Amino acid sequence: MMVATPGRLMDLLQKKMVSLDICRYLALDEADRMIDMGFEGDIRTIFSYFKGQRQTLLFSATMPKKIQNFAKSALVKPVTINVGRAGAASLDVIQEVEYVKEEAKMVYLLECLQKTPPPVLIFAEKKADVDAIHEYLLLKGVEAVAIHGGKDQEERTKAIEAFREGKKDVLVATDVASKGLDFPAIQHVINYDMPEEIENYVHRIGRTGRSGNTGIATTFINKACDESVLMDLKALLLEAKQKVPPVLQVLHCGDESMLDIGGERGCAFCGGLGHRITDCPKLEAMQTKQVSNIGRKDYLAHSSMDF
Repeated sequence: MMVATPGRLMDLLQKKMVSLDICRYLALDEADRMIDMGFEGDIRTIFSYFKGQRQTLLFSATMPKKIQNFAKSALVKPVTINVGRAGAASLDVIQEVEYVKEEAKMVYLLECLQKTPPPVLIFAEKKADVDAIHEYLLLKGVEAVAIHGGKDQEERTKAIEAFREGKKDVLVATDVASKGLDFPAIQHVINYDMPEEIENYVHRIGRTGRSGNTGIATTFINKACDESVLMDLKALLLEAKQKVPPVLQVLHCGDESMLDIGGERGCAFCGGLGHRITDCPKLEAMQTKQVSNIGRKDYLAHSSMDF
């Protein structure tokens, strides 16, 4: 068994240090993140190194249109298996949404840290905000570390190890930590700001409430937030039977089941017009698809391509 990032595996294959001639299974974990980061070309190149029959397993917490298109074009007869609804928030996470003015966020952040014992994970959209939060927490005596794309790999590795081992109580990060990193002990995730895409929100709060444990996710919103993503946040809260704050209750765009994007009403999941993610017909079709109707031959039919 080999576990590798796309870039490192490509490097090993090109240097002929690894052969996939007899490999029969390929698993793509966090597929949405890999596509977001521009690895689609590398993944398709890796496909070409396989010889004969193989099966490909693609795992993703969200299924936006780009992932669906990738699956349709890169896989043969793909079978979709849903555990819950794709793009839905975990029911083991208590979601709390707070309206906090921009100038008050840093001070209120300290109050939020008191809700639960450590470890606590704080997310911010911008690298500059991550650094500012980290510096502020250190000045207040909080044992914190920070990671983002502007730090080198050694710095990120040391910070993650210190946090995972319990040497540091708080990890401040951009969305680089929202997917692919597992911290089972996290009891509290704080969104210092609301991400621009609802899929990233789902990934962020999914860092807590894992393995059957209950977690808390606190999200700061204010008038600077995009209304369309707040509408999707409201829909997710309602779906998960969570408390909807007054500031979100008053939001509406004519028909509650729709999302306004650039003057067009459409779904944040599939991009289709006329419905919201909670009423998406493509999601409904995926949920009702019966895997048991797929024949054995569909899994095992000989092909030089993957399943």
